[in-house]
Amino acid sequence: MGATSIPVGGLAYYVSPPTSVSEILYDPFHALFYFIFILSSCALFSKTWIEVSGSSPKDVAKQLHDQEMIVKGFRDKSTLMVLNRYIPTAAAFGGMCIGALTVIADFMGAIGSGTGILLAVTIIFQYFEMFVKEGSKESGSFFFF
Repeated sequence: MGATSIPVGGLAYYVSPPTSVSEILYDPFHALFYFIFILSSCALFSKTWIEVSGSSPKDVAKQLHDQEMIVKGFRDKSTLMVLNRYIPTAAAFGGMCIGALTVIADFMGAIGSGTGILLAVTIIFQYFEMFVKEGSKESGSFFFF
């Protein structure tokens, strides 16, 4: 077994997950701060990611316009306003849900950290998406294994 470093104070202590249920009960502020930090970080990252990845309301409105699709009950010009209302909120909520899963995995003492599990699943899923996308480009259709 290798030696592990466990922070005992300062900012590093508060942004690291509690190591046990007894630590959560002994220092509830640490657990609460960690929970809020992870949820807000994931929400902020999700909102930033939609801007970077081409999924922003402006990009989606352009895609809808290019495909000659409209949002029923709204004019073409107000599509961006409707998308601005829903896409960032959905991204932030989705990020908070992912953060909650990470916190739960950390609190339950999952093998590895909740963040490590989240990263592993996300990376595997992205490789799967790339594989399916490349396969559909080559064969001209969508396929599964």
